[in-house]
Amino acid sequence: MSKELNSHLIILFATFLVAGSFIVSQKLSGIIDPISITLLRFVIASVILAPIVLLNKEFRKLITFTFKRAMIISFFYSLYFIGLFKSLEYTTALNTGTLFTLVPLLTAIFSIFVFKQRIPTKQYLVYFLGIVGTCIVVFKGELELFLSLSLNRGDFLFIASIVCMALYSVCAKYFHKEEDKLVVLVFLTLVGGSIWMSIALIAFDIPLEWNKINSSQFLSMAYLSIAATLVTSYLYQKGTIHLGPKKVMSYVYLNPAAIAILLMVFEFRFINIWMVLGIVISSFATVILLRSKN
Repeated sequence: MSKELNSHLIILFATFLVAGSFIVSQKLSGIIDPISITLLRFVIASVILAPIVLLNKEFRKLITFTFKRAMIISFFYSLYFIGLFKSLEYTTALNTGTLFTLVPLLTAIFSIFVFKQRIPTKQYLVYFLGIVGTCIVVFKGELELFLSLSLNRGDFLFIASIVCMALYSVCAKYFHKEEDKLVVLVFLTLVGGSIWMSIALIAFDIPLEWNKINSSQFLSMAYLSIAATLVTSYLYQKGTIHLGPKKVMSYVYLNPAAIAILLMVFEFRFINIWMVLGIVISSFATVILLRSKN
């Protein structure tokens, strides 16, 4: 299997892991502050990866070499989560889900300046097509819901946070060096995320309250920490190195489709014909973007 095909497969797998995190997060919603939960996710993921890095002499030597770059990468990654959680205090999940479709386009625009990549005129149409298809899924094909969409304070805050998500993807590629060991870079990115989220916790005066998570919610927390944080961080970092941020972020258009498929498989929630159409459109847009040259 070629490196490029392998990278596409792992990003597709990561897309479904992230989709699962949206479903699992509902089980932990309202228990403690989302920023505190995200800090716990980073801490657990870091602790699990720590022995692999710290007990290996070769990996330990690379910590100083990698740390500064990992802190920059994790800075934008953490800002995205902080912006998401703060924006949800003023806006709805529907609005954020819609605005998130701008990430691939923003990533492509940043790539013009950072990697000197050109965006063909017809590709802008493909980005628009992807946004339309994803919105159909998000709004379940209900035009009234789409027409009722209006931007508020939280939406503008979330737009700032998706800019950070696009910058995170670009930085993951830009700051990678040939001498890097991926496991060290991922570990330090998670450690950096823990540091930045701790600063946010102090800045917003948010209590930890980790003791409120009981044994019945432990599996959900384990999924978010291991599958949706540790594994996806590794897969996205690896995929971005080989495919570039533009192609990796193209998979964003498949997020609502992945969520719909998982809900249908595990919770027997069926989707309507309009949502199927939206999935087909967004998938078509993703395939076109993935076939384009970097």
